[in-house]
Amino acid sequence: MSNIIIFDTTLRDGEQSPGASLDISEKIQIAHQLKRLKVDIIEAGFPISSKGDFEAVQTIAGEIKGVTIAGLARAVEKDIKSAADALRNAKHSRIHIFLATSEIHRKYKLSKAKEEIISMAVHSIKYAKKFTNDIEFSPEDASRTEPDFLAEVVEAVIDAGATTVNIPDTVGFALPEQYAALITGLKENVSNIDKAVISVHCHNDLGLAVANSLAAVKAGAGQVECTVNGIGERAGNTAMEEVVMALKTKNSFFKTETNINTKEIITASKLVSSLTGLRVQRNKAIVGENAFAHQSGVHQDGVIKNRDTYEIMNPEDVGLLKTSLVLGKLSGRHALKERIKELGYDITKEELDHAFEKFKLLADKKKEIYDEDVEALVQEEKTDTPHLFELEDMDISCGSVPIAGVRIRIGKDEIVSKADTGDGPIDALYNAIDLVTGIPANLVDYNIRAITKGKDAMGEVNIEIDVDGQTVKGRATKTDIIEGSGQAYLNAINKIAHKFIKRKK
Repeated sequence: MSNIIIFDTTLRDGEQSPGASLDISEKIQIAHQLKRLKVDIIEAGFPISSKGDFEAVQTIAGEIKGVTIAGLARAVEKDIKSAADALRNAKHSRIHIFLATSEIHRKYKLSKAKEEIISMAVHSIKYAKKFTNDIEFSPEDASRTEPDFLAEVVEAVIDAGATTVNIPDTVGFALPEQYAALITGLKENVSNIDKAVISVHCHNDLGLAVANSLAAVKAGAGQVECTVNGIGERAGNTAMEEVVMALKTKNSFFKTETNINTKEIITASKLVSSLTGLRVQRNKAIVGENAFAHQSGVHQDGVIKNRDTYEIMNPEDVGLLKTSLVLGKLSGRHALKERIKELGYDITKEELDHAFEKFKLLADKKKEIYDEDVEALVQEEKTDTPHLFELEDMDISCGSVPIAGVRIRIGKDEIVSKADTGDGPIDALYNAIDLVTGIPANLVDYNIRAITKGKDAMGEVNIEIDVDGQTVKGRATKTDIIEGSGQAYLNAINKIAHKFIKRKK
């Protein structure tokens, strides 16, 4: 059995999904879960791209140990230096350099000849070696690059010191047979290919990212680049959970293994889905709600007699519990704590106290509390958002002219009440909140979805606001979606409040 390296780029390429922006606190939460998942490499971000990305990579590099932390850079010295600075405190660091090589990119994006591309690539590798010996090089759009030129580039960067050579299917153009042939061709025609690990990074534009990655592994690739839930640019990337479970389930065919703790897959999936706001479709392989569900009577009968009749994987292997936890208003703190632990979360005493108070309030409104309810409560506590403004009470009137009144606590002692009208109850609510906070926020996006079952289901509200050109996201989960809308709005306001107030002064 050979070991396949799992290079997770959820925090870099995954975050490039439209609408999936993460703050530093959220990135750190995901990085800790990726460590528990036992991925080999975490690509924490693109340091030169923004101050926030630099700080996120720097924080993760200093805090997450036992995993190689990678930073992305273009093949220019300022990018490489920025990545090196961000990774300075990592125990194991990798600089990942990329440069486009395909004819269409050379002609229209870079306006450079083949010789210039090779010269830039080699120089960037040699410069990066001043900071680390672990260097990965990606010839961007490799699957559309002329095979002879691709081989020439790969050989040159390995000679220069690249220890991993990634072959990206940047636009999801390849077919499995073609992509496998590309990997085979490099193994046969690059004289020094044995001195570097061949990596693959596939996009899902044709729905073939996982298939292409698996074909490449069969052809001899030693590293797969992927994201939790397959999130990423356009149609996304190779889904980590799918490629890992395919290798595990069909290990006699691939003759490979990974270091992944597969029992952490469901927790990772739910965390990434919650923090990015990108919902996993019900029929998504491995982590979808229906992945281990059976409705057909024939299927149910078969599974009852022998689970192997209709399930090729055990749900426990990916961290899925077969039954939902039924909690109610008579349940105690210890029962809630144990259930949170079983769901894979670490929680402090203070977080448990807050979650238990909210649990009791929720239990008075619902007959049954499901696992998803518990997870929503925990994830609300797992945030570093400062609470300058807290919603104490609200009153909504939905007549011909909707009116909303709010009581908001400011800091520890001050409570302010205001009321306003609007085009609808939510608009009136947000107008009233604006009167209290004094922060001129514009609502950019507003989304509601049910995250549990039944008429008394918990509703998750995700919003995005703009304040003086800066966009911020807010999230809340409540059985009352109007209250949840107010809490989500204040969640976003609180994220920017201190910065905005300081700037006003």
